[in-house]
Amino acid sequence: MEIQNFIEIGTIVAPQGLQGELKITTDSDFPERFEIPGNRWLQIQPQQQPQPVELLKGKQIPGKNVFIIKLAGINDRNQAESLRGSKLFVEKGDRPYLDKEEYHVADLVNLQVYNQQTGENMGIVTNIFTAGNDILEVTLHRQPELQPDIIPDLDKISRVSKKRKFKVKKQKLITVLIPFVRDIVPVVDLKKGIMEINPPEGLFDLE
Repeated sequence: MEIQNFIEIGTIVAPQGLQGELKITTDSDFPERFEIPGNRWLQIQPQQQPQPVELLKGKQIPGKNVFIIKLAGINDRNQAESLRGSKLFVEKGDRPYLDKEEYHVADLVNLQVYNQQTGENMGIVTNIFTAGNDILEVTLHRQPELQPDIIPDLDKISRVSKKRKFKVKKQKLITVLIPFVRDIVPVVDLKKGIMEINPPEGLFDLE
């Protein structure tokens, strides 16, 4: 299966104990993904396709988005250490039930963002952060006028080492951060691929 068919749910950060248990961090709001035994998918190296793995058990560390899990076939600390940095996935179809006005993070990314007051398409959701409330990162369609990069005359740089080290820096696109709360984001329409926002005053002032 291709990587786009999966949802990343956590990162293995360290071994736990001597029996092959693993410490995993997560931004998931669904603890059952780490507590209920069953099939999961493990990506050991970046760019590799996730491979099936069986979750045997798991428990949350109180007060933290950290779980201690046990995977089938991982029975000692050396095996667990070899999985440091690996990613755990579920299939996109394996989605817990959501209450009204709850959303999967993967469904919000790439939504077009409209200003409800003006009807203007402001940008696109490109990331989501968790900090008490969820925070949407929106890359704006209307970017400030970019200043041209100053490219030096390489013929005037005497040292070969300096010529080799010189790189033209790319200017980053401007983004804004929007709290994902009902007062600011009253409308999310997954079918249309849009959300409407009532932005706080000054949110889009880029000067």
